[in-house]
Amino acid sequence: MTMITVRPYSHALDRLRAVGLRPTRQRLALARLLFDGGDRHISAEQLHTEALSSSIRVSLATVYNTLHQFTDAGLLREIVVDAGRSYFDTNTSDHHHFFYEKSGKLCDIPGDLIAVSKVPDAPEGFNISRVEVIVRVDG
Repeated sequence: MTMITVRPYSHALDRLRAVGLRPTRQRLALARLLFDGGDRHISAEQLHTEALSSSIRVSLATVYNTLHQFTDAGLLREIVVDAGRSYFDTNTSDHHHFFYEKSGKLCDIPGDLIAVSKVPDAPEGFNISRVEVIVRVDG
Protein backbone atom coordinates (compact mmCIF):
# COMPACT_ATOMS: atom_id res chain seq x y z
CA MET A 1 0.00 0.00 0.00
CA THR A 2 1.40 3.38 -1.00
CA MET A 3 0.93 6.27 1.39
CA ILE A 4 0.48 9.69 -0.14
CA THR A 5 1.86 12.46 2.03
CA VAL A 6 0.19 15.84 1.71
CA ARG A 7 2.19 18.84 2.88
CA PRO A 8 0.28 21.04 5.35
CA TYR A 9 0.23 23.99 2.95
CA SER A 10 -0.32 22.08 -0.31
CA HIS A 11 -4.01 23.02 -0.72
CA ALA A 12 -3.33 26.69 -0.02
CA LEU A 13 -0.32 26.59 -2.35
CA ASP A 14 -2.40 25.03 -5.13
CA ARG A 15 -5.12 27.69 -4.75
CA LEU A 16 -2.65 30.56 -4.92
CA ARG A 17 -0.80 29.13 -7.91
CA ALA A 18 -4.07 28.45 -9.74
CA VAL A 19 -4.93 32.17 -9.73
CA GLY A 20 -1.39 33.38 -10.38
CA LEU A 21 -0.60 34.75 -6.91
CA ARG A 22 2.94 34.37 -5.63
CA PRO A 23 2.81 32.06 -2.58
CA THR A 24 4.50 34.23 0.03
CA ARG A 25 4.77 32.95 3.59
CA GLN A 26 2.03 35.34 4.78
CA ARG A 27 -0.32 34.58 1.88
CA LEU A 28 0.09 30.85 2.47
CA ALA A 29 -0.56 31.18 6.19
CA LEU A 30 -3.66 33.35 5.68
CA ALA A 31 -4.95 31.13 2.88
CA ARG A 32 -4.64 28.12 5.12
CA LEU A 33 -6.64 29.86 7.88
CA LEU A 34 -9.29 30.93 5.37
CA PHE A 35 -9.76 27.80 3.31
CA ASP A 36 -8.88 24.78 5.45
CA GLY A 37 -12.10 24.88 7.49
CA GLY A 38 -14.85 24.93 4.85
CA ASP A 39 -16.96 27.89 3.78
CA ARG A 40 -17.00 30.86 6.12
CA HIS A 41 -17.58 34.60 6.42
CA ILE A 42 -14.83 36.54 8.14
CA SER A 43 -13.84 40.15 8.67
CA ALA A 44 -10.25 41.36 8.33
CA GLU A 45 -10.13 41.97 12.07
CA GLN A 46 -11.33 38.43 12.83
CA LEU A 47 -8.73 36.93 10.48
CA HIS A 48 -6.02 39.09 12.03
CA THR A 49 -6.97 37.84 15.50
CA GLU A 50 -6.94 34.21 14.26
CA ALA A 51 -3.53 34.75 12.68
CA LEU A 52 -2.05 36.16 15.88
CA SER A 53 -3.61 33.32 17.90
CA SER A 54 -1.94 30.87 15.51
CA SER A 55 1.46 32.57 15.98
CA ILE A 56 1.36 34.07 12.49
CA ARG A 57 3.08 37.44 12.68
CA VAL A 58 1.17 39.68 10.29
CA SER A 59 -0.10 43.26 10.45
CA LEU A 60 -3.75 44.20 10.05
CA ALA A 61 -2.78 46.17 6.92
CA THR A 62 -1.25 43.03 5.40
CA VAL A 63 -4.41 41.07 6.23
CA TYR A 64 -6.53 43.71 4.45
CA ASN A 65 -4.19 43.76 1.45
CA THR A 66 -4.17 39.98 1.21
CA LEU A 67 -7.97 39.72 1.48
CA HIS A 68 -8.35 42.25 -1.33
CA GLN A 69 -5.76 40.40 -3.46
CA PHE A 70 -7.63 37.13 -2.89
CA THR A 71 -10.92 38.86 -3.78
CA ASP A 72 -9.47 40.37 -6.97
CA ALA A 73 -8.15 36.92 -7.92
CA GLY A 74 -11.59 35.31 -7.41
CA LEU A 75 -10.75 33.29 -4.30
CA LEU A 76 -13.11 35.33 -2.08
CA ARG A 77 -16.19 37.53 -2.37
CA GLU A 78 -16.43 40.72 -0.36
CA ILE A 79 -19.83 41.29 1.23
CA VAL A 80 -20.35 44.91 2.28
CA VAL A 81 -23.05 45.06 4.95
CA ASP A 82 -22.60 48.66 6.12
CA ALA A 83 -20.33 51.56 5.31
CA GLY A 84 -16.96 50.53 6.68
CA ARG A 85 -18.08 47.00 7.57
CA SER A 86 -17.49 44.10 5.26
CA TYR A 87 -16.94 40.37 5.40
CA PHE A 88 -15.04 38.07 3.09
CA ASP A 89 -16.80 34.94 1.91
CA THR A 90 -14.89 31.81 0.93
CA ASN A 91 -17.97 30.57 -0.95
CA THR A 92 -17.69 32.27 -4.34
CA SER A 93 -20.74 30.59 -5.90
CA ASP A 94 -23.86 32.66 -6.65
CA HIS A 95 -25.80 32.94 -3.42
CA HIS A 96 -27.30 35.49 -1.03
CA HIS A 97 -27.07 36.19 2.70
CA PHE A 98 -28.99 36.69 5.91
CA PHE A 99 -27.33 39.41 7.99
CA TYR A 100 -28.14 39.34 11.69
CA GLU A 101 -27.95 43.00 12.64
CA LYS A 102 -27.39 42.63 16.38
CA SER A 103 -24.77 39.89 16.28
CA GLY A 104 -23.17 40.81 12.95
CA LYS A 105 -23.43 37.20 11.77
CA LEU A 106 -23.80 36.32 8.06
CA CYS A 107 -25.42 33.11 6.85
CA ASP A 108 -25.71 31.82 3.30
CA ILE A 109 -29.00 31.64 1.42
CA PRO A 110 -28.87 29.35 -1.62
CA GLY A 111 -29.09 31.34 -4.84
CA ASP A 112 -32.22 29.55 -6.05
CA LEU A 113 -34.25 30.53 -2.96
CA ILE A 114 -34.46 34.20 -3.96
CA ALA A 115 -35.89 35.39 -7.26
CA VAL A 116 -35.23 38.91 -8.48
CA SER A 117 -37.95 39.68 -10.98
CA LYS A 118 -36.74 42.99 -12.35
CA VAL A 119 -33.29 44.54 -12.65
CA PRO A 120 -32.67 47.88 -14.35
CA ASP A 121 -30.35 48.08 -17.33
CA ALA A 122 -26.74 48.73 -16.43
CA PRO A 123 -25.48 52.27 -17.04
CA GLU A 124 -24.15 52.82 -20.54
CA GLY A 125 -20.78 51.18 -21.06
CA PHE A 126 -21.21 48.75 -18.17
CA ASN A 127 -22.51 45.19 -17.72
CA ILE A 128 -24.20 43.70 -14.67
CA SER A 129 -21.83 41.09 -13.29
CA ARG A 130 -24.02 39.72 -10.51
CA VAL A 131 -26.98 40.55 -8.26
CA GLU A 132 -26.61 39.94 -4.52
CA VAL A 133 -29.35 40.16 -1.92
CA ILE A 134 -28.70 40.72 1.77
CA VAL A 135 -31.73 39.99 3.93
CA ARG A 136 -31.35 41.85 7.24
CA VAL A 137 -32.89 40.25 10.31
CA ASP A 138 -33.01 41.07 14.03
CA GLY A 139 -30.66 38.98 16.03
